[in-house]
Amino acid sequence: MSEDILRAEDPDVAEARNGDDAAFNRLVEPLRRELHAHCYRMLGSTHDADDALQDALLRAWRGLERFEGRSSMRTWLYTVATRTCLDTAAARGKRALPIDLGPSSERAVLEHAPVTEVAWLGPYPDAGLGQRPAGPDTRYEQREAVELAFVAALQHLPGNQRAALLLFDVLGFSAAEIASTMDTSVAAVNSALQRARAIVAEKVPSPSQQQTLRKLEDARIREIAADFASALDRGDADALVALLTEDVTWSMPPLTHWYRGIEAVADFAVEVPIGRCPSWRNEIITANGQPAVACYVGESADAVHHAWSINVLSLRDEQISEITSFLDPELFERFGLPPTKP
Repeated sequence: MSEDILRAEDPDVAEARNGDDAAFNRLVEPLRRELHAHCYRMLGSTHDADDALQDALLRAWRGLERFEGRSSMRTWLYTVATRTCLDTAAARGKRALPIDLGPSSERAVLEHAPVTEVAWLGPYPDAGLGQRPAGPDTRYEQREAVELAFVAALQHLPGNQRAALLLFDVLGFSAAEIASTMDTSVAAVNSALQRARAIVAEKVPSPSQQQTLRKLEDARIREIAADFASALDRGDADALVALLTEDVTWSMPPLTHWYRGIEAVADFAVEVPIGRCPSWRNEIITANGQPAVACYVGESADAVHHAWSINVLSLRDEQISEITSFLDPELFERFGLPPTKP
């Protein structure tokens, strides 16, 4: 049975209310992936999304008697998940990228310790996300709504605006449903939507990455990512620079320094990933609906290479306009990647 029409009289609902966790899992499982993506959009972190979804499902399990069937199970679970995420966001604050925190550096910064007191935005493993919009009245495709620029822009919104925009423009809920979810009025929802859309439009580049990628064949997208990986592996600065736009940016959370423009990015590339890292191994992946490269670093070509960074690439036409390198080996498991390469 479709999750959109599950209501209070469904046998699984009755069994779950009687303590049957298998019945509850049958209700939840078809929605788990999209609920997790919603939590990531709200919170900007897969770790926080894991915790929020677990908490939300526990709340739903304990409060199942309050599900009266006036809405679908999907709507009710999104209500619980959204409120859980709003609580989490209020407690932990917004997440950021280096570009949000200060001006770019003109030259490579060689001695730079990770900054752990900042809540950094993280990448998202997008396997299993659909391409299409969630509904006929939505503004964003599912992959557009996890693109780095979009999720980063959401972090500049207050929680109520973030939730309203995601529920309306990404998931297709009505203003009345959102008002019920957020315990407010339809007028307040419409006002929050208007303000949220203005901020997102200001901060998210156009066209979206999905629109850009659709103009390129999959083989060409993978070739661009492979050329980036190969240039690093060979230590070929000229080949790397040839892939970049003139106004390219390169940032590396949890480091606060970042670089804008081809001269600054080239200086950084020569001094750090090419000049200071003896050997690379790379894996072409996708993240946030965008091409990405998982990089492993080793002391020599013959040494074991250890997980180093997930590099998410933003494209403009057929060039790389933004590189965001997430320096966190623990992310590799989330992308189904091993911690080392021989």
